[in-house]
Amino acid sequence: MQIVIEYPQRLPDALQQTKAEFEQEARMAMAVKLFEMKRLPSGIAAQMAGMDRVTFLLSLHRYGVAMIDLDEEELLADVSHA
Repeated sequence: MQIVIEYPQRLPDALQQTKAEFEQEARMAMAVKLFEMKRLPSGIAAQMAGMDRVTFLLSLHRYGVAMIDLDEEELLADVSHA
């Protein structure tokens, strides 16, 4: 599937990026945000960003997003099942 997003022609230049770099960053930003909101699992978010899951997870720090975001209850449940 495909989504088309209109943006000003000069936007990539304003961000000192090529058109391809800007479009890749926009895809990644959308995938990261949906992952952060727990709307997408990491594998699907990685596909959306056009990369493998490990690369996606290792790139999350650039966006200030934790690779693993468990609250105290989830963390304690995981530890008790380990």
